[in-house]
Amino acid sequence: MNLNAPLIRGRQDVFNTIPFREKRPLNSIQVGPFAFPISALLLIGALLIASVVARLADRSRSAEIEPLLWRILLVGLLAARAAYVLAYFDSYAASAWQVVDIRDGGFMASVGFMAAAAMTAWLGWRKRDHRKPLLLATLAGAVVWAAGTLAVTWADTEPVTMPKLSLTRIDGGSVDLHSLIGKPVVLNLWASWCPPCRREMPVLRDAQARNQDVVFVFVNQGESELAIREYLTGQGLVLGNVLLDPGATVGRQTGFRALPTTLFFDRHGSLIDHRTGELSSATLTQRLNALRERQ
Repeated sequence: MNLNAPLIRGRQDVFNTIPFREKRPLNSIQVGPFAFPISALLLIGALLIASVVARLADRSRSAEIEPLLWRILLVGLLAARAAYVLAYFDSYAASAWQVVDIRDGGFMASVGFMAAAAMTAWLGWRKRDHRKPLLLATLAGAVVWAAGTLAVTWADTEPVTMPKLSLTRIDGGSVDLHSLIGKPVVLNLWASWCPPCRREMPVLRDAQARNQDVVFVFVNQGESELAIREYLTGQGLVLGNVLLDPGATVGRQTGFRALPTTLFFDRHGSLIDHRTGELSSATLTQRLNALRERQ
């Protein structure tokens, strides 16, 4: 079996090394087949709390704080997106549309937070009558966002490791996923009926060709071999390591049932990151860089 490159077998530096017990990255809440980004939920919660605090702080209702809060949020989001695009400009340069397609989740939160703080200070200086409720509201929103982010970061979630499961290859034979331990692995859970899966597939295909030091595995969830072949042929996609998982067992074992989901395992077989939702070239590059840093 050859998955991108020969796997390391029987190596003392791999199998005699105690894996780092990584917490499961918690960046989305899954409800059935749907996934809701926690970052977006935290922003909504922070905005709601900020609005409530603004109303309580300005009992006379003379100041319209909500439009100012929306302006601060917009500036923060634009700055966070712009900083991310600049950091991964080469990945976005090929298509201007990708810059505004925020479905890939590419934001630099620290820059956005600083931009929002600067905008708050500027508005507080310009609108002195609104200063107190505005500052209290933004402070409350920032505390909610920061506390939520820290809680998610330190959430005591169960570690996820490479499933001990044997799956059939679409080109014949079978693969024991646990045998992939020894190299970093990008494991994509997908289905041909899933629009974001279809959109991100060329990005993953190109990354598989470019990154020979990483094993890319495409585990189809719940479809027949015929349906998968028809889709790949119709789209002209040539992928290595397409595996059949008709019972969606990998999704159940790892706890990721929403599609698409891409799992990033280090060489010890520990999950270090995941992306539930569409990947762009930039967001995939970011995670590949982080994956290599763990080796």
